[in-house]
Amino acid sequence: MRQVLKVLTIGAILATVFTAWMPIGIIANALGGRVEPAPIEFTPFDDSGFPTPTARPRPRIGLVAGHWGNDSGAVCGDGLTEAEVNLTIATLVKGYLVERDFDVDLLREFDAALAGYRALLLISIHADSCNYINDQATGFKVAAAVSSTDTDRAVRLQACLRARYGESTSLPFHSGSITADMTSYHAFEEIHYETPAVIIETGFLNLDRPLLTGDPEIVAEGILNGILCYIYNEDLGSNE
Repeated sequence: MRQVLKVLTIGAILATVFTAWMPIGIIANALGGRVEPAPIEFTPFDDSGFPTPTARPRPRIGLVAGHWGNDSGAVCGDGLTEAEVNLTIATLVKGYLVERDFDVDLLREFDAALAGYRALLLISIHADSCNYINDQATGFKVAAAVSSTDTDRAVRLQACLRARYGESTSLPFHSGSITADMTSYHAFEEIHYETPAVIIETGFLNLDRPLLTGDPEIVAEGILNGILCYIYNEDLGSNE
């Protein structure tokens, strides 16, 4: 009986060792391929408890359409008004900026929103007289808000607009007729002191009228290019 127990014990040990060292594939084949891995179950991730990502605010730019909502501005003999010319150009500039993912406020001359207005920049768009003055009464003018606490940014915006507008329109810079109405423009005192601002007279409604009314897209592109020059800190070279 003792011998039978020894034989059974040795047999059990050998069977255990044989099974432990046998490759799994041999066992599977021996069982007719019936050994299969247990399926893994995935639980869908529930993100309902997480906050929705907030979109980054887009840069904001203010455009004042000169005289719009207040008066006609300069009036030509055939009834053309400066206000309508300014509004056409400002609307085009706004469209070009929106296409480039800027938020743009198109403001009236004495818009209530100007009080404490904060933005990357503000440009007030105007045009000059319809009257014939002389053959030199052609070209554009730009004046900066010197009341800004950061005059460097205002002067930089002025330089960019002067350079790029001149390049785009081929109009000369008419520096000799910049008036106190431009350098002390009312909106400069109304907006937030950190908002750099300029006023531009896009041309004379007499000699420059073919450009201002016939090709306002070129005029608007000149203003756009000045804005982009300032925002992207483009090199002005000798034009600054």
